[in-house]
Amino acid sequence: MPKGKKNKRYTPEFKKMVIETMLEEKLGYRFNQRALLENALTHSSYANENRGHSCESNERLEFLGDSILGMVVADHLYRNHPDLPEGELTRTRAALVCEESLVEVAAELNLGEYLRLGKGEESGGGRHRPSIQADAVEAVLAAVYLDGGIGSARKIIQRYILCREIEGLNSSRDYKTALQELVQRESGQVLKYRLTGEEGPDHDKRFFVEVDLNGTPVGSGKGHSKKEAEQMAAKAAIAAAQALLSAIAAGGGVVLALVVVVCLVGVLIVSPFGIFFADGGNAPDAVSSAAAVA
Repeated sequence: MPKGKKNKRYTPEFKKMVIETMLEEKLGYRFNQRALLENALTHSSYANENRGHSCESNERLEFLGDSILGMVVADHLYRNHPDLPEGELTRTRAALVCEESLVEVAAELNLGEYLRLGKGEESGGGRHRPSIQADAVEAVLAAVYLDGGIGSARKIIQRYILCREIEGLNSSRDYKTALQELVQRESGQVLKYRLTGEEGPDHDKRFFVEVDLNGTPVGSGKGHSKKEAEQMAAKAAIAAAQALLSAIAAGGGVVLALVVVVCLVGVLIVSPFGIFFADGGNAPDAVSSAAAVA
């Protein structure tokens, strides 16, 4: 190579072009305005460190992408599920557009590797931070919308998010609401979530939570955020209750007018009037009370 000539393969501009092209291939979309994609991949920490270069963060795109994603998902659910009530539509949409779902999309796209981060955020593990990845997904969707219109954005949402529709419909991922609805079938039941511990570095922290029913632990869970850990604790509590009910059904208990199961959390009562938990403590007293109700 002649002296003084740079190898184009190693210039920052060429590397950036390669990175953006790789992401375009995963998205299945080719940008007409590459600047929009570059903007979508620029975290505020990078923009703050490069203010003199007219560098803008992806926060405004994130704002727009959040609305586009919500609208496309809501429109799809409304048109394709005329039998679902408003509450189920809302829960399913929330499951599909929540941070956990978007982080899964970011992982499929390997989006964290393409982000432009400031030095501090980079050294702090920001490339793997769930909130940063989820925000970047929304920013990229907004960039596609601005570059190619709602049809192009809808195709990507269909490919990476609405493909999870069945999972969203089946679980809605809102286990806290489901558990609350279960225990509220009997008045006076009190649920409380407790943070029991946390571990790991700031960029990859794990939180541990227990959910108590009337002061007695009924489920535990962990997650990258307190909110996620609470959802997992509620999920564990529901799973425990469902396992008990399955055991009852397998033994023919469902044909009885009243079944009382003594378990770690106290007493789970299944009756013609609904399903509810009695306070933990003296099981015989709870059984006697249930018998009186019957």
